[in-house]
Amino acid sequence: MASGASDHVLTATAREGRVVVYAVDVQGIAAELQRRHGTWPVVTAALGRLCAVGAAMATTLKDDSFQITLQVMGNGPAGRLIVTASGDGSIRGFADEPHVKLPPTPAGKLDVRGAVGTEGSLVVIKDLGLKDPYRGIVPLVSGEIGEDFTYYFAASEQTASAVSVGVLVDTDGSVLSAGGLLIQMLPGATERDVAEAERALADLAPVSALLHAGARTEDLIRGVFAEDVRVISRSGLRFGCSCSKDRLGQILLSLGPDELESMREEQGGAELVCNFCANRYFFDAAELGSMAQEAERRASEKWNGGESV
Repeated sequence: MASGASDHVLTATAREGRVVVYAVDVQGIAAELQRRHGTWPVVTAALGRLCAVGAAMATTLKDDSFQITLQVMGNGPAGRLIVTASGDGSIRGFADEPHVKLPPTPAGKLDVRGAVGTEGSLVVIKDLGLKDPYRGIVPLVSGEIGEDFTYYFAASEQTASAVSVGVLVDTDGSVLSAGGLLIQMLPGATERDVAEAERALADLAPVSALLHAGARTEDLIRGVFAEDVRVISRSGLRFGCSCSKDRLGQILLSLGPDELESMREEQGGAELVCNFCANRYFFDAAELGSMAQEAERRASEKWNGGESV
């Protein structure tokens, strides 16, 4: 599945190793989500911001199969925004309502806050291969995404952080740039480290404008920390979805034999659409008939304590 070839996250340390910085470029992924879901500009911007945070957070995962799911559930017209980022660099996402149109803010920018809402919750789910995934929940504080995650890291993970994310959308709806910075204090960081990072980030031009002007992710980092920057790694990112016909078929199986048989007789088939990538999967009458038999067999095994008769 295509996305921008340049999409990546750069990880570096600064302030003599007391600060870690993740600089992200996700223009291609944001553009791919816009193409697949037909998002209007303000939702494109909100999803792109969430992708940038997800990409930075997923860089910390120790295994390619681990993944992080970010859910922003505000009271704005966009509804839920969900992004999943995996340790292998694949990212996918969607919004409940891709078609939201709002007037620009007084500053002339896309009103992401208005689309997301200022009341609701931010949920982070980390699937690290354990029996139960880690789940952190905090209330939304602004609906701007970056500020919400700054609060999340402080309240849920007790990590002093600063998040700056942005997406620049052209008048025709295309994505001109998308990315962000996640700055986190490591053990040993001082109050001066925190204060100087916050001040430098506040003075930095918008990330989306810098990227559109040709800045590299390393330039973003050096815009905040002019000295003592040590690049650790550069990891590629891409749009990727784990859906398949077999996986969506399991959803149909869960409907039970009667519902499957009814769909086979009345509709002659069924079509399911993946929320994350908008791929469509069709199941014809013969497939539904076989699935109805499988659902009947499973129900029989469950009824008999797991032993077929």
